[in-house]
Amino acid sequence: MDIKDIQNLIRFVAKSGATEVELETGDIKIKIKTSGQEGEAQATYMVPAPAPVAAPAPAAAPVAPAPAAAPAAESASDESRLITIKSPMIGTFYRRPGPDKPNFLSVGNSVKVGQVVCIIEAMKLFNEIESEISGTVVKMLVEDSTPVEYDQPLFLIDPA
Repeated sequence: MDIKDIQNLIRFVAKSGATEVELETGDIKIKIKTSGQEGEAQATYMVPAPAPVAAPAPAAAPVAPAPAAAPAAESASDESRLITIKSPMIGTFYRRPGPDKPNFLSVGNSVKVGQVVCIIEAMKLFNEIESEISGTVVKMLVEDSTPVEYDQPLFLIDPA
């Protein structure tokens, strides 16, 4: 099923007066809900993530001296406490609400639970993505106006 078929399906459901339709074909599941008013519909679609591929075994690395290993261990523990905000859907990632508006977040900003962190556009619907954690933005992992996949990391947050 391509994007044109999905768009035509949404238009048809919106005009038909149905309030909710679910369609599942193969590995694609589409759920369309309407508000009951003609011409207004919201669609949610899910495509399962590809199966993980086993990484090749790493080659034996030379043993590093103990003093050099200590800073690496500290940075690894710092990285392990960071929490990743991931994309809940496939679409186009936007850092700001409009071309003339400031970014929702920048590195170093504080973020609270429920705060909008970005917008992901999917099929002409602009979905505000809210944070599920509080903390400080450590790293932005996606560039503005770029496509994102389901479960793709978007931000690294330090919950401290």
